[in-house]
Amino acid sequence: MKKREFYIITGLIMFLCMGTIYSWGVFQGPLVEVLEEITGKHVSSMMSGMPYTVFLFFYAFSMPITGLFIKKINPKFLSILGSILIGLAWILAGFAKSIEFIILTYGFLGGIGVGIVYGIPIAVVTEWFSEKKGFAVGLTLLGFGLSPFLTAPIAGELIIKFGVLSTFKILGILFSIILTFLSLFLKFPSKDKNQYTNNTASSIDEFTPKEMLKTSKFYALWICYMIGTFCGLMIIGISSSYAQEVIGITPLKAAFFTSFFALFNGVGRPLFGAITDKLGSKNAITLSYLSIIIAGIVSLVFKSNIIAFSLAFSIIWLNLGGWLAIAPASTVNIFGKNYYTANYGLLFTAYGIGAVTQGFISGYFKETFSSYIYIFYPIIISCVLGLIISRIFINNK
Repeated sequence: MKKREFYIITGLIMFLCMGTIYSWGVFQGPLVEVLEEITGKHVSSMMSGMPYTVFLFFYAFSMPITGLFIKKINPKFLSILGSILIGLAWILAGFAKSIEFIILTYGFLGGIGVGIVYGIPIAVVTEWFSEKKGFAVGLTLLGFGLSPFLTAPIAGELIIKFGVLSTFKILGILFSIILTFLSLFLKFPSKDKNQYTNNTASSIDEFTPKEMLKTSKFYALWICYMIGTFCGLMIIGISSSYAQEVIGITPLKAAFFTSFFALFNGVGRPLFGAITDKLGSKNAITLSYLSIIIAGIVSLVFKSNIIAFSLAFSIIWLNLGGWLAIAPASTVNIFGKNYYTANYGLLFTAYGIGAVTQGFISGYFKETFSSYIYIFYPIIISCVLGLIISRIFINNK
């Protein structure tokens, strides 16, 4: 194995740990039961989803800050700091007596920790694989997408054996050890080994963050990214509940489907990374939106059909993974790689807005219409809007 492939493996394992956020549905039910027993108060559907939403928000808005320092500070030091925060957040969540405490620890502190670490393996891999950045970054991010496939059943077993609060503590300790250890290996290629950072980016204009913010292309890509994450995160957040309430399957089978969908979320990253490398950003975005629209229509037409459910949700999980490869690759394609970490950090705020928006929209539609089936209307409408914006404003680089 060449040395640079080692950084993909390192990043992939780190993302397997951090991607446990997508297993939130496994924790949600048992946690609500415990907290309601402790406090004697009802925890609403919206409040029980807030740790997930807050986590995603602070994770997204920590990224731009970290992006400013990745090239200035040794990446391993930043990664160790974030790793410690992640472990601490999970361990403290194990002492929760209220949903507000879970929001503060798991949501706020954990989100910041992941926000610090997340961009570092991506930046390192981008430097080592600039000639096929989309595929390499997608392969690294495969860990984040596949995480629920591994962590959801593991967490489920731990919850059964030790309880949900003890499971937070156990995973927090494991994450602290694994992430801190792997952080020690992260580094950028030295200037004298720049055969990996070849001339593929020489024909691309280099934009500083300030210059990028003055372009319409940035805001178009930001809106498109926000729409892609809004759709994907909303479906991920409600998959288990949707399976039980709309399709009518048991919680155990719903947990199986969550793990099954995670495979598509993982595969979507290298798949759409390669598509972006091959067909360009505009065409990759178009393909993503069209497939989500089709999935939404299938869900509305065949409401309680388990085959339609499997197909539609697999497609949307695939596309969330896809967007987490399309966006970083497009940042380099359109704005160059010299200021990539800072530029992608700014673009990644779209993920945070998508995360917050999906939490309120899914909760509102569930409370108002007593069913999650109606969320496909805003999903389809937003994708049509994104399709129009991308075709007009984004170059096919």
